[in-house]
Amino acid sequence: MSEPRRTAVGRVRHLRRRIQVSARRHLPPGARLLVGLALILGGLFGFLPVLGFWMLPLGVAVAALDIVPLWRCLRRARDRRPPR
Repeated sequence: MSEPRRTAVGRVRHLRRRIQVSARRHLPPGARLLVGLALILGGLFGFLPVLGFWMLPLGVAVAALDIVPLWRCLRRARDRRPPR
């Protein structure tokens, strides 16, 4: 039997996690914050064809690797989510 199909939300979460882990491993701490801010800035221009609104949450996730209070806030919000 094949493994169950992932939902679109599951694929997005998996991709976000992979990018976060890659950024943590390959970028120095100051550069992670700059990359995160650049993604957030690009997300503000989401109406343009190449850039997209997908860049906003990804930028927050990458920048959160360097900002401990933001990381704690995101973790608390995730824990408050109702179980599936």
